[in-house]
Amino acid sequence: MPIFRLGTRGSPLALTQAHMVRDALVAAHALAADAIEIVPIRTTGDKVQDRALAEIGGKALWTKELDRALLAGEIDAAVHSMKDVETVRPEAISIVAMLPRADVRDRLVGAESIDALRQGAVIGTSSPRRAAQMRHLRPDLETIVFRGNVDTRLAKLAAGEVDATLLAAAGLERLGRHDVGTAIPINVMLPAPAQGAVGIECRTDDDRARGMLAKIDDPQTHACVLAERALLAALKADCHSPVAALATIEGAIMTLRAELLSEDGSVHVYAQEAGAPTDPVLSIAVARDLLVGAPPEIRRLFGG
Repeated sequence: MPIFRLGTRGSPLALTQAHMVRDALVAAHALAADAIEIVPIRTTGDKVQDRALAEIGGKALWTKELDRALLAGEIDAAVHSMKDVETVRPEAISIVAMLPRADVRDRLVGAESIDALRQGAVIGTSSPRRAAQMRHLRPDLETIVFRGNVDTRLAKLAAGEVDATLLAAAGLERLGRHDVGTAIPINVMLPAPAQGAVGIECRTDDDRARGMLAKIDDPQTHACVLAERALLAALKADCHSPVAALATIEGAIMTLRAELLSEDGSVHVYAQEAGAPTDPVLSIAVARDLLVGAPPEIRRLFGG
């Protein structure tokens, strides 16, 4: 009989991440593998594939069915790609643990480099950030909405629907696709907030689940992702907002870097601040610096 149930989306990557969490729990608590049950739950975000998330309800499309199952007691915890989790969460649900962060970079698939793309190349992506960053680097590029899991997007690329696409390096690595695409340096394309991080939520009042999950938490990843999410909250960013951010820790210092862009990538603004990893003012300071320096076409995309 399983003693702990992990809810997850049913995509190959989501299931792989859920198995990573199960393996971590089994190791941390010396459990048998069958003590942890993985419960796939199909989300609205998986069902609707022909439109950008921002048009049909945003990031909640990845979480609301898992939230319902969690609050109904059908699962004990939910596993998420943290970049897909909306910034404001229900008080009854808490982000309790995060696995060690993987490669945060994007990979370009379909060309050896951004410079190598043909003039006027078509890039498939559903991410406002990636679309804006690519057009900032190459104003001649065209971007179209490109959704689906990794295999679906790679199949669309192979069929010639676009010249190239962008995928998270972390997801490709977790799926064993080590040779797919070319990693784009962070100083060229800053990643999405929380990219590369797997988080686990449980009911806020579930002390048993909190205790089990706390043993697999990576404190450095947790601190960095919370800082990036706090930046989003300070900016009042939503799914329409092209925003990139990355927090890193060296010694006792956290550095938070962030970038805002106009939707067409024609203008952008960058800021960074450093401070203690537990300093709640750090994210607010970066948000303030960004908005103060942003032109109107960027500020209108944020409510902070």
